Amino acid sequence: MSVRIVAGRPPVFMSFILAALLLGPAPSHGSLTAKAASGAAAKPAVPRGAKRPVPPPFFSGRPDAARFRASSEAELKKAQDTIDRMLAVQGTHTIENTLTVYNEAMAHAENVAYQAHVLESAHPDSTYRASAEGISQTANKFLDDLSLNRPVYDALSSVDVSKADPGTQYFMMRTLRDFRRAGVDKDEPTRKQIAALYEELVKTGQDFDRNIRTDSRTIQLASAADLEGLPEDFIKAHPPGPDGKVAVSIETPDYIPVVRYAKRGDVRRNLMHEALNRGYPANIAVLDSLLAKRYRVARILGYDTWADYITEDKMIGTAKNAADFIARLNDTTFKRAQEEYAVYLKRKQEDDPTATQVNRWEVSYYSRLIRKRDFDFDPQEVRPYFPFESVKQGVLGATSKMFGVTYKRIRNASVWDASVEAYEVWEGQKLLGRFYFDLHPRPGKFNHAAKFGIRQGARGLQLPELALICNFPGGKPGDPGLMEHSEVQTFFHEFGHLLHGIFGGQGRWEPVAGTATERDFVEAPSQMLEEWIWDPKVLRTFAKHYKTGQPIPVDLVRKMRRADAFGRALTTATQAFYSAVSLNIYNRPPDQVVTDSVVAALEPRYTPVPPMPDSHMQTSFGHLDGYSAIYYTYMWSLVISKDMFSAFDKKDLLSPIAAKRYRDIVLAPGGSRAAKDMVHDFLGRDYDFRQFDAWLAGKD
Repeated sequence: MSVRIVAGRPPVFMSFILAALLLGPAPSHGSLTAKAASGAAAKPAVPRGAKRPVPPPFFSGRPDAARFRASSEAELKKAQDTIDRMLAVQGTHTIENTLTVYNEAMAHAENVAYQAHVLESAHPDSTYRASAEGISQTANKFLDDLSLNRPVYDALSSVDVSKADPGTQYFMMRTLRDFRRAGVDKDEPTRKQIAALYEELVKTGQDFDRNIRTDSRTIQLASAADLEGLPEDFIKAHPPGPDGKVAVSIETPDYIPVVRYAKRGDVRRNLMHEALNRGYPANIAVLDSLLAKRYRVARILGYDTWADYITEDKMIGTAKNAADFIARLNDTTFKRAQEEYAVYLKRKQEDDPTATQVNRWEVSYYSRLIRKRDFDFDPQEVRPYFPFESVKQGVLGATSKMFGVTYKRIRNASVWDASVEAYEVWEGQKLLGRFYFDLHPRPGKFNHAAKFGIRQGARGLQLPELALICNFPGGKPGDPGLMEHSEVQTFFHEFGHLLHGIFGGQGRWEPVAGTATERDFVEAPSQMLEEWIWDPKVLRTFAKHYKTGQPIPVDLVRKMRRADAFGRALTTATQAFYSAVSLNIYNRPPDQVVTDSVVAALEPRYTPVPPMPDSHMQTSFGHLDGYSAIYYTYMWSLVISKDMFSAFDKKDLLSPIAAKRYRDIVLAPGGSRAAKDMVHDFLGRDYDFRQFDAWLAGKD
């Protein structure tokens, strides 16, 4: 019953943003014992048919740490009281007196877990973040204990939903299945053992995330001359200090330009080395602890490995199917990746005839030079067309037109940092939800790009509320925040998650709202929205030169599209490698796993690029906590997203016709239907690999 879900972009260390999808282990419940009841049925908190008041925005009143803790404790008490009311039912358990009440309790408890996770990840004060971590632990324990509560399970399983609507039947199926998968059918000593492990896993996952979040490294360059090749605005934003040295950090706005443009190879190498060692050495032991605890949980629950357990309720079904899918990716990409690698090496040999290999810190750099020579495209050419504020308005404008909604900025909103912006989403006179933009780096903040839940929507109960927490350029006086096209792609991707949460948060059942689909489908809608930033018509609505105001030339976009086809096999091969690492550290007993050895053994099997010496990429790979064994999700979802995109009119991607149909069939149900059924209904057939294979071959 995990709720600490963060949906984000995949990490591609060799070229662009390091983005995480972090999933913390499940929230739980305190003492869940039934209280004596005097009536035959529990009374709903609000009379049937009555309209509930809309809860105020998250963080209203800007509570300090003590007040936030008090409000969280009060919310968990409401959840406990609601569960007690459900268990107090005498006589027949019904949808109204049991399932609806359970839904309300879950909303109260999950609100606490979601909100604490946002604040532990993004609040500017370290003391507040530490307090939020403690609240997150309490909320996760509350939900974990609930998932193991046999009386609650028995009450729910006694409800007859045979005549209910399909969404309610599906919600009941998922709910009972998740209880069983949590171990509710085990004896009491075993349930206590599982609960203790869940509680430890929450804390261990927090340690892993915190070590990544707070390890913000820099390298010192001898002088500004070491920035040769970097864009003018970057050099201006990095003046030498009193000692003449220039500091460059591993955070996204520094990292991407340096590894792509810096002429000095040692500068690129040193920065990438620090980025790939983020969280090292502390996270070696923490990751080992995660593996051991998850393996113990899986064995107690009757599975051979954690990978077998975690894949069972996904679209892919089994760990073997995941391994087969990764193998298919490898079979499809490795030969092509070798051919692309040969092009990289040949280009490097023009600079150094003695070169025998292209190192990881050279891939992005030579990729740019090859695209410039062979496709007449340099990513520096498009940066002036992507100032941060214009991109932000472009994301809002494009999606507003497609989906027929209006975004209204909440002025003087209560937020956790002065840089955060709050918005409401309206459809006509109907308020659909709220969201927050926290989009620029600061110390101690989550350092990738992701969508965070705040409230899952539930009709008549609460509005969906979400946050995008990212690390884009800009946000400083006088800095236009010129973005790489890959960062624009990330912005659209994350906003795709946010819209999924808003549109999917209008249904009845909170635990399956929004992005609560099968985890290996959750990336597909956001990956598909990335397609819009390759379309000249879409780009010209917002991509305008920050000095002249001229829209991006169509020919430049076309060159960018052609250039993008080069290197896809190598990038996909790298993603297959990450997927293999994720699966292979979790598909065997932990005493057979040395994570450094697993990484070293797998990398040459999946990518021809030599590994970075003396690096430990797994310590900065936040997905190994969140996705654990199922990082294959990014490529699995990409197969589906490419197929879904085939149903849109490429001549007018902003047309609301296809967008409305897509919203209604795929986004609006949230997790209240099986993903394969939603995709089938949208496409009129089962999804397949044809569009993905064509894209991989550069035929899109």
